Amino acid sequence: MTFPVLEGKVAIVTGAAMGMGEATAKLFAEAKAKVVIADFNEEKGRKVTEDIVAAGGAAAFFKVDISNSNEVREMVSFAVQTYGKIDVAVNNAALTPDDKPAAEFDEDYWDRLIAVDLKGTALCMKYELQQLQKQGTGGSIINISSVSGFRPQPNNIAYVAAKHGVVGMTKVAAMENGPLNIRVNTVAPGAIDTPMLRGALEQFGFSEEEYAPQLSLLNRFGQPREIAEASLWLASDASSYITGTTIHADAGYTSR
Repeated sequence: MTFPVLEGKVAIVTGAAMGMGEATAKLFAEAKAKVVIADFNEEKGRKVTEDIVAAGGAAAFFKVDISNSNEVREMVSFAVQTYGKIDVAVNNAALTPDDKPAAEFDEDYWDRLIAVDLKGTALCMKYELQQLQKQGTGGSIINISSVSGFRPQPNNIAYVAAKHGVVGMTKVAAMENGPLNIRVNTVAPGAIDTPMLRGALEQFGFSEEEYAPQLSLLNRFGQPREIAEASLWLASDASSYITGTTIHADAGYTSR
């Protein structure tokens, strides 16, 4: 779905410097949205922005640590100052899952991961919702959770806790803002071929051929653009009666 379903809309995509965030930002630009590329990685984020502009799209970069309330508020202000409003936000930024059992989890990494994956997503919603409420014209927020928010794996207690939390926060925000025509939904990706997944495979010594069938009824990893397509549908008016729900983009992993 690359026709201009987001023409006239302004979108913020966090974690847009690589992986699913990059794919989402580029697809949204193809769909004619004006996109704010928000990421902590300035070098890669600016490269994504340059790629979009070179392809004829509209994009601007903003460096942000989403665990920092002031920076998140400034991110939303930047979008409004640059493009006049916001209509859509994809809260995708997250840290790599932890790798220790519950009895031995790293407390320092727990604090950092929860600060980004859970509190950071909440902060993004907070300031995005404030702006959408102020505008009074509705909007769509998409929070990126994970299959780990529904079917946890061992040895990543902080990540599982955060991604469960993202689903719960989405439902609360949907309930509170439905009367304002602000829709809030979640996409829960499965095993997606991103630098994060490739790093995990290397860390644990798995190959795609032996690991993919455990995570996918299609016996393959998903591609970042496949997740971006789910977010694009939720961002567009085609999903105008959808709020408070989750799209499981996981090749059936959570169905068994």
